[in-house]
Amino acid sequence: MKKEIKKILLAYSGGLDTSIIIPWLKEHYEGCEVIAVSADVGQGTELDGLEEKALKTGASKLYIEDLRKEYIEEYIWPCLKAGAKYEEYLLGTSHARPCIAKRLVEIAKKEGADAICHGCTGKGNDQVRFELTIKAFAPDMEIIAPWRIWDIQSREEEIDYAEAHNIPLKINRETNYSKDKNLWHLSHEGLDLESPANEPDYLKDGFLELGVSPEMAPDTPTYVTIHFEKGIPTAVDGVEMDAVTLVETLNKIGGANGIGILDIVENRLVGMKSRGVYETPAGTILYKAHDVLETITLDKETSHFKAIVAQKLGELVYNGQWFTPLCRAIGAFVDDTQKTVTGDVKLKLYKGNLVNAGVTSPYTLYDEQTASFGVDEDYNQKDAEGFINLFGLPLKVRAKLLGPWND
Repeated sequence: MKKEIKKILLAYSGGLDTSIIIPWLKEHYEGCEVIAVSADVGQGTELDGLEEKALKTGASKLYIEDLRKEYIEEYIWPCLKAGAKYEEYLLGTSHARPCIAKRLVEIAKKEGADAICHGCTGKGNDQVRFELTIKAFAPDMEIIAPWRIWDIQSREEEIDYAEAHNIPLKINRETNYSKDKNLWHLSHEGLDLESPANEPDYLKDGFLELGVSPEMAPDTPTYVTIHFEKGIPTAVDGVEMDAVTLVETLNKIGGANGIGILDIVENRLVGMKSRGVYETPAGTILYKAHDVLETITLDKETSHFKAIVAQKLGELVYNGQWFTPLCRAIGAFVDDTQKTVTGDVKLKLYKGNLVNAGVTSPYTLYDEQTASFGVDEDYNQKDAEGFINLFGLPLKVRAKLLGPWND
């Protein structure tokens, strides 16, 4: 028999979904107390006025948790060091969810909550990411997912509900994109973007928020130099910065140059394809710079194997499996590879493009003398003949026994 639910902890963003969930919970769980928790992972002004709104719509209190530093250092940096992506998507929503959900569990335990509620849709990936994290830290916690049980079928019906209950919204039916914003990215889904045949209107007022479209970027390039210590970025243009400031700085530089706009149709965990537009200026710059630095600091075998590991980690993070033994083991491998990933990378930013402009490292494996087309001391070109004979021996033997190569 299910326990009686008298206190519910709600993951509260103040967006369309969670704005209507508070009164809905009060209606459907008689006498329950709703405690709202908003995680600050870099939404900026989206957090303004949330406490007043949450209390007016029925919450007993609102926690606002500043998770920005933790989010970058404990979730973003591990993925950056690994080079983890999911189908070119830089995981902006994916690694924010376990960070938020972990704090939800901590507060739920502190408050003695009977259940944790989230506003994720039954068609999305986020429901999995939240709930797997909750299961990892509070296996017996009740989970309430209104989108899987209420009668509301669309965002338009959500707006109807909000209007009927006098719940203020920051959107209207014409600007009703589904958006998710944090320090790392901004995602756009819905409306005209649901058809892959439609080109996003990047020039539409208010569509892009972290930067400009490439055609609106400056006609002269911008150069930026990033310093890494063991795979972690620590300085921009010679100025040391904390993690939050560094990402904010690169978002401004990248956004102004049209960097980091991605339009993709991705394969969701729940089985469908979905189309989204992502803005990730700082992330795009950092992934590029980190990749460039690894070209001179990692040996061939480690680099090639790490690419396989990166893809797997990207899938794990996308699928909400952050708190799993495999994810932790991959992290340990990646950390070992990063011991020599220290140095400076200079990039040229120009109208949405990132161009290599120089890389140096005290741990470089690139030897100009050996790689030179001129005379060098390490490579005897005559040795190549014997190498090729041995390397090609299987092909030679096969051709002798079976005849020259044919289809």
